[in-house]
Amino acid sequence: MRLGKDEALKLIKEGDLKELGKMALQRKRELHPEKITTFIVDRNINYTNICWVDCDFCAFYRKAKDDDAYILSFEEIDEKIEELLEIGGTQILFQGGVHPKLKIDYYEELVEHIHTKFPQITIHGFSAVEISYIAKVSRLSYKEVLKRLKVKGLSSIPGAGAEILSDRVREIISPKKLSSREWLDIHKAAHEVGMRTTATMMYGSVESDEEIVEHWEKIRALQDETGGFRAFIMWSFQPYNTALQKRGIVTHKSSSNRYLRLLAVSRLFLDNFKNIQSSWVTQGSYIGQLALLYGANDLGSTMMEENVVKAAGAQNRMNQDEMIRLIKDVGEIPAKRDTAYNILEVYR
Repeated sequence: MRLGKDEALKLIKEGDLKELGKMALQRKRELHPEKITTFIVDRNINYTNICWVDCDFCAFYRKAKDDDAYILSFEEIDEKIEELLEIGGTQILFQGGVHPKLKIDYYEELVEHIHTKFPQITIHGFSAVEISYIAKVSRLSYKEVLKRLKVKGLSSIPGAGAEILSDRVREIISPKKLSSREWLDIHKAAHEVGMRTTATMMYGSVESDEEIVEHWEKIRALQDETGGFRAFIMWSFQPYNTALQKRGIVTHKSSSNRYLRLLAVSRLFLDNFKNIQSSWVTQGSYIGQLALLYGANDLGSTMMEENVVKAAGAQNRMNQDEMIRLIKDVGEIPAKRDTAYNILEVYR
């Protein structure tokens, strides 16, 4: 029997945390009876920090005239990828600010350059917000942008920019960003051109429990329709150095209890998502490990480089050896995967 909105809301508000963990773990075991927990070795590459969107929850972006604004050269990007290859990496998570002047030809050249020079690296890149703006300034449809980038070597797109798929929340924290409908439309367009994506959620700003469930309902409905999401990834808002903190709207980050509670209910509600990722980057390695007992089956990325969450105060780091140890410590079998969740190596 599928979990409904009212039931999910009741679990968030009233559910016993330990019981939620047991229920989520049972559901995870049904989907992953082999007890394998995966991770990926990759690197975030933020090709520019220049952005006109001015999200109040972001401490990373800069204006074009700021002293520390940048666009990475192709040579600088190549160096970062070569460093990733040296440690056995397989993917780059490629995102930037929404640069006001870069059009489709720049992105085509960039993706083609990386894909040609490093064909062994999967390019998982460009959030829906970036795709939306590229389409707008290049006078193309979402599908045309996605098709053209796919031809050049873009493999999949991340779920960034979803935050909470409630336009009330978006109007407060990111009024210049695309609407919840547009985010869903871009991911649907990606699925329709044969590109898989991930779904994300950033909670802990100004949303209600009802809006969290609304978010889950929207991505579950699209997954029912297309089956195009590979995974769900949820993380807590990091308020430090952001406009939301400076204005006194959000002063503290959410508790670990809240994270585990929402994670467990998401595993129960998102019954058509096989993979749910732990967010150790925002929660720290030990809550990230505990998340494996609350429904997560993937420990995410070793994240050789991370700049956006770091700018907002989260400084957590983890290497492959530590990931393997943490997974084994909860009785699971660690395995390195690729972007498509294919197992590359198992560590028994």
